[in-house]
Amino acid sequence: MAVSDPAALPARGPELALTEFRHRRSELAGLLDDNSIAILPAARLVGRNSDVDHLFRQDSDFYYLTGFREPDAVFVLVPGRPHGESILFCRERDPHLERWHGHITGPERAMQLHGLDDAFPITDMDDILPGLIEGRERLYYSMGQDREFDSRLIDWINGRKGNGQSGTRPPGELTQLGQYLHELRLFKSAAELKMMKHAAKITTAGHKRIMKMTRPGVMEYQLEAELQHTFGMAGARVPAYPSIVGSGANATILHYVDNDAEMAAGDLVLVDAGSEYGYYASDVTRTFPVSGSFTDAQKQLYNIVLDAELAAIAEVRPGNLWNKPHETAVRWLTRGMLALGILQGELESLIADEAYKSFYMHKTGHWLGLDVHDVGEYQIGGEWRVFEPGMVTTVEPGIYIDADADVPAEFRGIGIRIEDDVLVTRDGHEILTPAIPKTIPEIEAFMAGDG
Repeated sequence: MAVSDPAALPARGPELALTEFRHRRSELAGLLDDNSIAILPAARLVGRNSDVDHLFRQDSDFYYLTGFREPDAVFVLVPGRPHGESILFCRERDPHLERWHGHITGPERAMQLHGLDDAFPITDMDDILPGLIEGRERLYYSMGQDREFDSRLIDWINGRKGNGQSGTRPPGELTQLGQYLHELRLFKSAAELKMMKHAAKITTAGHKRIMKMTRPGVMEYQLEAELQHTFGMAGARVPAYPSIVGSGANATILHYVDNDAEMAAGDLVLVDAGSEYGYYASDVTRTFPVSGSFTDAQKQLYNIVLDAELAAIAEVRPGNLWNKPHETAVRWLTRGMLALGILQGELESLIADEAYKSFYMHKTGHWLGLDVHDVGEYQIGGEWRVFEPGMVTTVEPGIYIDADADVPAEFRGIGIRIEDDVLVTRDGHEILTPAIPKTIPEIEAFMAGDG
């Protein structure tokens, strides 16, 4: 079967083992000070309208450490605790609630299924957690992300200060947990890369499927629907982000999500869409002709963006600075637009003055992982950080020319972006999304049924 057929993909892909989550917790514990405690609340259910909630998605940090996918939970890590370092507070089993809303794991099963040392009912947290906090030298917590839990935690700390009992004291310092946890998340393990490569395969199938069905008269949302279908059939029930399907001048809107226009002959369509499999994101953009063939003006712009993307990808390798792909893409894009008369002036001055930002206004990439714009610092001590093996970045240069821009008429109203997911390896890089047609001959042949 062709890879563009969702039936060609297995309905079940790789999964993370318990040992993966245990290892993560152990790594984090090793980074924390002695006599400290880390606290991390789960994501909350978010209302959609009336009594309907959005589909629940666990907080990425919480999932990274626990693998636990339910709301109303709090994870606690106490390095060196004699009775076990990892503790979960979660909902108890409730037959009535489960009949309405589905299975609840409960504390006992949570310990077994997720390899945790201890688990307690969430209703007991006010009685247990303040005692775990008491006397710790340092509290690691992501203050500001959950205001309701922030207030609750402050109340516990203040209660330790003012209870009047001899020997009781709150933590001496509060430290942001993210600076430690997010550095761990930045480097993907072999197991994580299997998840991300599977997400990339699903995304590849989706993009190839919509290339085959694109023609004048098709609605943008019909391409979005086919992407959703392909993702869901392969076990990726939700996309990693709202899919962008912008045809014609809509492609010049960076985060266009209306997806409600009819595609017209002679236009390009820009599709930025990626699946999320097992909480891991893929992020891919392709731009291709609605009628199956590029015009001469579209070819000229497209090849500038493609050359910029290929040159930027070549800069993704150990030892290079994270911003090097962006600098390279900017140079290629500026040079190309200068040659076409879209920009006017001297190359070095145009780059120094950031004249390209009228037509290319975003960075060339971002970290990728559990979040589509994943965590991890881009600079350390004010300097761009160095690429290291295990990091995954996107590379996504583009050109976006408004319909009323003061440029040669044939280029107006054209938006082009090309994006791939790239892993930093020991020897260089690996493109995780190489099978989606990208050159003009590949795209035209594939859309004509020759691929």
